[in-house]
Amino acid sequence: MRYDVIVIGGGPAGMAAALAADKAGAKTLILERDTRLGGILNQCIHQGFGLHYFKEEMTGPEYAHRFKQLVEKSSVEVMLESMVLSIGDDLTLTALSPSHGLMKLEAGAIVLAMGCRERTAGAIMLPGTRPAGIYTAGMAQKLSNVMGYLVGKEVVILGSGDIGLIMARRMTSEGAHVKLVLELMPFSSGLKRNIVQCLDDYDIPIKYSHTITKVEGSPRLTGLRYAPVDEFRRPILEKEEYISCDTLLLSVGLIPENDLLSGTSVLLDRVTGGAVVDENRMTTVQGVFSCGNVLHVHDLVDNVSNEAEIAGRAAAEFALCAQKEKEYFGVKATNGIRYALPQRISGGEGKITLFFRVDAVYKNRKLVVLSGDKVIKSRKFAVLAPGEMGSVEIDRALVDGELTVRLDDENA
Repeated sequence: MRYDVIVIGGGPAGMAAALAADKAGAKTLILERDTRLGGILNQCIHQGFGLHYFKEEMTGPEYAHRFKQLVEKSSVEVMLESMVLSIGDDLTLTALSPSHGLMKLEAGAIVLAMGCRERTAGAIMLPGTRPAGIYTAGMAQKLSNVMGYLVGKEVVILGSGDIGLIMARRMTSEGAHVKLVLELMPFSSGLKRNIVQCLDDYDIPIKYSHTITKVEGSPRLTGLRYAPVDEFRRPILEKEEYISCDTLLLSVGLIPENDLLSGTSVLLDRVTGGAVVDENRMTTVQGVFSCGNVLHVHDLVDNVSNEAEIAGRAAAEFALCAQKEKEYFGVKATNGIRYALPQRISGGEGKITLFFRVDAVYKNRKLVVLSGDKVIKSRKFAVLAPGEMGSVEIDRALVDGELTVRLDDENA
């Protein structure tokens, strides 16, 4: 079977990309491994979605349902319970599903929209035993919101990612006692609004620059030891403390789900964990595009949908139109900027939005974008934090060399 555009993943990124490709006239297919569209949104029952994209506040399932309705009204084909096993640089895919068996598919373009996964206790080498009662925040969210289980009564959360913060509020509303949030870094990795609405409003304490030194209990978690860390993030054991609990939630980072790219020529960014892409979200393999959390972890689903539309339109154009060779200029992040995306851009006309994250909390700084030695954009920020993605718009016509994105003092 052949399609103009095949989208891998039926979450918010996959549906938005498929709709954009369909609107551009491409014969489009979504391959989704779950039994329904929507991805992680189906378990995110809290408010806060859609304010930017739909101009109204929704829950996660409502946001997903709105997109699902748009997909059903379009010409986009959907295959559920379909696991993609491999993709090739020649734009072929191998997939498996109960209804179609083993499938060989050909595409004019492929859009990667597989989302991300959570880091586990093993991934962070959590010290101590492995009793019952240790969950990733996302798994606890699914057990609570989808399956109706209360995973524990006395809870400690390691990490201050957005899912962990939201689950602190959710567990409290379900009657559990969230005793403490521990954060390894001296700042939160979540949105400021979630710190306020999920911790401050419920008097849940958070200790920055702290980590777990030992997990105790068998067969169920009974407590854990924790300590502050030094400037090298090593625990200061002489200041170790103990707290009793029966549940530990881990909110210690997300990893783009890019296992499918193993064996391909797609170049990955060592910082984001996602593919290196251009302004159209095309990877280093012609015809393979990436968007959403599989590309880089977003704060807001609205931004995921907007980015996916870029990838979907560009994928349709690639599949349907003859492509010219492009000259690319690299984008380098430095001096306070952890990463900038896209990592390369082509010359031409029009505007491009650069997205970036900083590596610490900064106040009264100026973001500077240079093309070679020439400043083509500068913008002042009162506050920049790692938990919130920043953006700046540049004029492509001014780009004639490698771009550098950096932070300067406000008055520099």
